[in-house]
Amino acid sequence: MTTVSLTDVASYLPGEPVPAEFYTEYPGAEDKLRNHPMFKVPPSRHHVAVDETNADMVERAVQPLIERHGREEIRGVDVLLVHSQLPDLPFVGAGTEVARRLGLNPEWLVDVANAGCASFVYMLKLARQILTTTDAKTALICNAQSAAGQCFTQSEVRRLAQAAIPGDGCGVGYVTTSSDAPVLDVETRHIGEYAGDMTVAVDDGRKYWEPGESQLRIGFTDASVAKVLARGNRLVPEVVADLCRRLGVATTDIDVLITNQPNRTFLRNWREALQLPAERHLNTFDTCGNLFGAAIPITLDHAIGSRQVEDGNLVVLGGFAHAGDFAGAVAVRWHGGRC
Repeated sequence: MTTVSLTDVASYLPGEPVPAEFYTEYPGAEDKLRNHPMFKVPPSRHHVAVDETNADMVERAVQPLIERHGREEIRGVDVLLVHSQLPDLPFVGAGTEVARRLGLNPEWLVDVANAGCASFVYMLKLARQILTTTDAKTALICNAQSAAGQCFTQSEVRRLAQAAIPGDGCGVGYVTTSSDAPVLDVETRHIGEYAGDMTVAVDDGRKYWEPGESQLRIGFTDASVAKVLARGNRLVPEVVADLCRRLGVATTDIDVLITNQPNRTFLRNWREALQLPAERHLNTFDTCGNLFGAAIPITLDHAIGSRQVEDGNLVVLGGFAHAGDFAGAVAVRWHGGRC
């Protein structure tokens, strides 16, 4: 079987850090969920600029890959996979615009709408499948998150506990048919019984695309938060443990674990369930907040850059999406060669 590697990652964070006070000191900033473990406020996050798009962020995130591997090598990728947490336009994904900006002409171009906060894992699985079953040799996978500076800064939504948690950013991965940093195995689950439990809400009851005065927000209730906590606490350790069993290693053998980062409670519960110390479960929550699907590649890029990931490390990336309708984990034997 052809060996496929996560050869490199890069990332981009927009703007200057936005402090927690932007939300917590906003007039009327109180909510019955404010003290819930799901909504403990991170000190900092980043917001996209008013006119900044998903394609803008991908273009900026890819620049370090171009510098390290050469413009022509990146332009020659055979596969382009893009996940935009908040699409800029209805009907149209960001993938074709990304291809235009970067001068790509991929044989495979897919805008991946599902898998949410664990979409980097899912796209890595898709890239691996395409690269092992076709003539394709290289892939670029991109996660862009732009909801924080758009949806969660609306005047009414900004008052809510949910608004202070997300942050914006973009992470990208360069995948090749090589043994550079081999993808050892991937575990994914699509869980249909939880589909539809992730909802958006508008106070006037309109469809989200219909004109109206109320502002779009995530439809959190006490009951829905309890369900998400219970599912998330269970799903991520399950997929990581099952992946490790297939590899014939214990979860305690993981050198670096990087997950999506909805809140500190999940991060603590996941590492405790997997019997890993905090220094081996890396995150950027305090500086970036909940980055949704971009969290995994951004945190991995920062960890490599700060030498928290070393050559030969067993790196496991994992997470769950939405209200639990997807969960996945991937293992990589890291050999990046980056300074």
